[in-house]
Amino acid sequence: VVLSAMGKTTNNLLLAGEKAVSCGATKASEINELAIIKKLHLRTIDELGLDSSIVSGFLDELEQLLKGVAMMKELTLRTRDYLVSFGECMSTRIFSAYLNKLGKKARQYDAFDLGFITTDDFTNADILEATYPAVAKRLHGDWIDDPAIPIVTGFLGKGWKSCAVTTLGRGGSDLTATTIGKALGLREIQVWKDVDGVLTCDPNIYANAVPVPYLTFDEAAELAYFGAQVLHPQSMRPAREGGIPVRVKNSYNRHAPGTVITKTRDMRKSILTSIVLKSNITMLDIVSTRMLGQYGFLAKVFSIFEDLGISVDSVATSEVSISLTLDPSKLWSRELIQQELDHVVEELEKIAVVHLLQHRSIISLIGNVQRSSLILEKAFNVLRRNGVNVQMISQGASKVNISLVVNDSEAKQCVQALHSAFFENGFLSEVEEADLAQNMAPVLVSSNGAINGN
Repeated sequence: VVLSAMGKTTNNLLLAGEKAVSCGATKASEINELAIIKKLHLRTIDELGLDSSIVSGFLDELEQLLKGVAMMKELTLRTRDYLVSFGECMSTRIFSAYLNKLGKKARQYDAFDLGFITTDDFTNADILEATYPAVAKRLHGDWIDDPAIPIVTGFLGKGWKSCAVTTLGRGGSDLTATTIGKALGLREIQVWKDVDGVLTCDPNIYANAVPVPYLTFDEAAELAYFGAQVLHPQSMRPAREGGIPVRVKNSYNRHAPGTVITKTRDMRKSILTSIVLKSNITMLDIVSTRMLGQYGFLAKVFSIFEDLGISVDSVATSEVSISLTLDPSKLWSRELIQQELDHVVEELEKIAVVHLLQHRSIISLIGNVQRSSLILEKAFNVLRRNGVNVQMISQGASKVNISLVVNDSEAKQCVQALHSAFFENGFLSEVEEADLAQNMAPVLVSSNGAINGN
C-alpha cells in the first residue's frame, strides 16, 4: 500500500514554510497552517483509538523546523522537500498502526529508507534505475523474514549524492506505486482516486460523462498531458516498461469496475475514447520573414523556447509558418507569466512576424486515429452547427490524439456538444451498422476475374 499525505496537508506544509520565512522565530509556532496540521492528525488518531505518540514526535520536529526556517529567513528547495515529507511520514504511520490494531499485520516504510534512489533535483526528482533492485531486495527479504503488509510513503525518495529527502513532483505517489509494481513484477497496480476511473470527459464540464473501461498507456498519457487530472503521465512509465496493467478505482465507490490501462487493447470497435479540455492556453502564429525554403527556421524557433525553458503543447506547420500552443499553467513546475510571454514574442520577432493569441483552449479527441476521417467529419459538423471556428488542428504525431484549438469562451459548450454527439445519440450504433453494411456489400465477379463492388 502506497499513501499520500492526508487531506490538504502538503499544501498546508508549503504555506507554513512560506509564512515562516517572513515571520520571526517566536511567531513560527503560531502559524495557522501548523495548527491545522496538528489538529487533523491528532483528531484522526483520537478517532481511530490510537496512541498520539505515533505522530507527536513528528509534530514537535515540524514546529522546530519551521522555527529554523524563520530564523534563517530562507526556504531552500532541499528544506522544502524535507518539510513536505512530514505529511506522508505521518499518514503511513497512522494507517499502519490502525491495520495492526485491526489484527492485519502491517509494516511502515519511508521510501527514502526503502531504496528509492533519485537525482538531486529537489521538488522534481527522477527515480534512478538502482531503485528497482534495492526495493525488491528489501521488500522480499522482509516478507520472507516476517510477512506483513508494506505501507509505503508515496512521493518521496533519497538523493543519490546528497542523501537528503527528495520529492518526485506532481503525481509522485502514483509513481511510487508503479515503481514498486515494476520492482516486484506484480500482476496489477491499483490507483485509488475520487472518480469511477478515467471518464469520457470532465464531469465538472458535463455531468453525463461515463467511465472508460479500457485504455492504452498511450491514450492515458495523452489524456494526462492535455488536461485530465486523474493520472500523471510520468507515473505510468514504470508500469508501461514492466508491462503491468494499472487499474484506476474510486475510493468512494469501490464496487465500480474502474478503468484498466494496458499496453494494447482491441481498437476494432473503438472510435472515440475521451474528450479532454485544456483551458487558458496561449497560441502563437509565427511567420518567417525570410524567403520560401529558408532552412533552419524551425530550429531557430525551438531553440528560443529551449533557451527560455518553455515547453510547447501542440504544433502545426507549413513551409513558412508555424502555429503552436503554450500552457500558462505549466504541467511540470511554475506558471508562465506575462513578462515571459512578452520576452518570447520579442525574441521570435527577430526572425519572424508573430501574433500572440491568448484565452484559447485545446480540445483533445483521444481515440482511434485509424478512424480519424470519421472523427473529424463528425466533430466539424458538430462545431459548425454550434457556430465555432477551429483556429488550429494538430494530428499525426500522436497516434491517439486529434487536438483542436478554439476560444476559451466557446470551449465548454464545444465539449458538451461533442460528448453528446459521440457518446449519447446512437453514433456508435450508426457506425457499427455502416461498417456491417460495408463488409456485407455484394460483389460481382466478372468473366475475367476482376472484382467489382455493386
